[in-house]
Amino acid sequence: MRVIRVGTRKSQLARIQTDSVVATLKALYPGLQFEIIAMSTTGDKILDTALSKIGEKSLFTKELEHALERNEVDLVVHSLKDLPTVLPPGFTIGAICKRESPYDAVVFHPKFVGKTLETLPEKSVVGTSSLRRAAQLQRKFPHLEFKSIRGNLNTRLRKLDELQEFSAIILAAAGLQRMGWQNRVGQILHPEECMYAVGQGALGVEVRAKDQDILDLVGVLHDPETLLRCIAERAFLRHLEGGCSVPVAVHTAMKDGQLYLTGGVWSLNGADSMQETMQTTIHVPAQHEDGPEDDPQLVGITARNIPRQAQLAAESLGISLATLLLNKGAKNILDVARQLNDAH
Repeated sequence: MRVIRVGTRKSQLARIQTDSVVATLKALYPGLQFEIIAMSTTGDKILDTALSKIGEKSLFTKELEHALERNEVDLVVHSLKDLPTVLPPGFTIGAICKRESPYDAVVFHPKFVGKTLETLPEKSVVGTSSLRRAAQLQRKFPHLEFKSIRGNLNTRLRKLDELQEFSAIILAAAGLQRMGWQNRVGQILHPEECMYAVGQGALGVEVRAKDQDILDLVGVLHDPETLLRCIAERAFLRHLEGGCSVPVAVHTAMKDGQLYLTGGVWSLNGADSMQETMQTTIHVPAQHEDGPEDDPQLVGITARNIPRQAQLAAESLGISLATLLLNKGAKNILDVARQLNDAH
C-alpha cells in the first residue's frame, strides 16, 4: 500500500487541522495510507519576541518546506495565513480547503466574562500577537492597552487565565472552533470592528510544484469560493508588499456571481488608516474552457480544476484594490509602520 507522508507543526491545533485534512483524503482514497510527521518551526521556538519583530517571512513554514524539499514528506498542511504570498521556488499551494469563520474572537479573563471590549474597564490590557488587530482595535477602543502575547493557543489561554496580566486576548475564531473551545468565545469581532488577516480561517496544502501526482491527489480538496476569495486577498497583500510587520487587513464575500474585496492599511497605533472596497464579476463557465498553462500558479496557488478566468478575475481584483490604495497614499502609511516596527 502506498504511503503518503504529511508534514505538520507539532501544536495541538496544527495536529487537529492536519488530522481533518488527512481524514478527508482517506475517505477519498481508501487505497492509500497516510503517515503524519510533526515538527517544530522557528515560530514555535522563538516565543519571547513579537512575531512582527523576528523579521522572517516564513516563520511557521520554513522547516516544513525543508522536509518537503528533501522528499521527507509529500505534502504539508498549514494555516493559509501563515503562508507568504511568494513561496520559495519549487513549491505551490495545491489545495485550499473550505474556509471556517475568518473572524477574530475575544476571549475574556474569567472575571470579565459577560463583558465586551467596549465595556472593559479603562486601561485594561488586551493580548494579541498581531499588529493588524492591535492597530484596528486601538483606533476603535482607545481606553484599552494592547500588549504582545505569544505561544500556541493552549499557552495563550493559560497566560490569560493564570497570570493576572491580561483582561482579554484576541484569537482567530477558527482556531478556537477547531479546538472545541467555542465556549470561551466572549465576542466575535465583525469587519466594521476588526477586519481579518489574508487567508484567515482557511487551510492550505503545500506541495512540490512539479509533483503532478500529489497535485492531482490534493487538488480535489479545493473549495472554489474559498479559493477565489483567498486569491483576491493574497494578490492584494502581495501587491501592497505587506507582511506580518505591517497592519494590513481584508474582508471578502461572494454573492450573486460578484466577488467583493475590502482591504485596509493602518499605522501601528491605528491613527492613520485607509480602506476601500471593490468588486468584480466572477464568470464560471459551465465546462472547463481553458487550454494548458505553462505556469499555472497565481499568488503561489495551483488550481487546475477551477476555471482559470475566475482565478484571474480574483487576482486582478486584489491587484486593482492595492493599486487604488497605493495611489491614495497607502505606501506612506505602510513605510512609516515598517520603520517604527523595526525601530522598537
